[in-house]
Amino acid sequence: MATYAIGDVQGCYGALRALLDAVDFDPEHDEVWLAGDLVNRGPDSTSVLRWARDHQGSVSVVLGNHDLYLLARALGAVQRRRHDTLDDLLSAPDSDSLIDWLRHQPLLVSQGDWVMVHAALHPDWSVDAAEGASRELEAVLKSDGAASLLAESHSVVPRQWSLDDPSRVRQLAALAVLTRLRCLDTSGGLTFDYTGTLAELPHDRTPWWRVPHQRAPSVTVITGHWAALGYHREPGLLATDTGCAWGRHLTAVRLSDGAVTQAALDGSVSRLNA
Repeated sequence: MATYAIGDVQGCYGALRALLDAVDFDPEHDEVWLAGDLVNRGPDSTSVLRWARDHQGSVSVVLGNHDLYLLARALGAVQRRRHDTLDDLLSAPDSDSLIDWLRHQPLLVSQGDWVMVHAALHPDWSVDAAEGASRELEAVLKSDGAASLLAESHSVVPRQWSLDDPSRVRQLAALAVLTRLRCLDTSGGLTFDYTGTLAELPHDRTPWWRVPHQRAPSVTVITGHWAALGYHREPGLLATDTGCAWGRHLTAVRLSDGAVTQAALDGSVSRLNA
């Protein structure tokens, strides 16, 4: 049995199938962890969602910012954006069931010392606290209040997360941390303006995982979201978004030994280590 963490698929169904074939994925014995952003930008978001739903017994998913955008569009909470590739999905005959399935997916998955979220954990959160914040948000996303929360999340830019803030303010900040955060500023404030490489990181920005935090040293957080970061490992972090929708690769990491397999949009496969 093997567990594979896979970064942002973003509608690149062909690359996903090539990657699964390359690692000999067997849903009877193996597991796949998808680190969010299953949809948008790529050519076939519908097939990606169908595959994940149909294999839900062996697939764990966390919601990313593009998945939340899809939910927001489906619920009428936001207008269509330029470069959106979701129209085919939203007009598919099984669109309603796919959207309903997606609304019931978590924002955080954990097993042992592995924790998966799309973007980040706040440094003030233990794993238990992060899970509590995630479960609170998931309950809203499954409720009649989902459209309101998603509409606000697309218009509000949180600057901090604090237990002292009102519930809604904390929810919006937690959702932004889990699905959009990359860096904090020198005061510990949330920032969302930098999307570049680590080598070009501004002096007043710190990657979220390098800020002193409440997580145990044994915990490794699996993320997607930061395409310019690419495949990246350091203590406490396994980053898996390698920009497939931008013409690069889709990456799978076998958690037992760190073996890395990548597939491109044309279906070609490479292995970084065995």
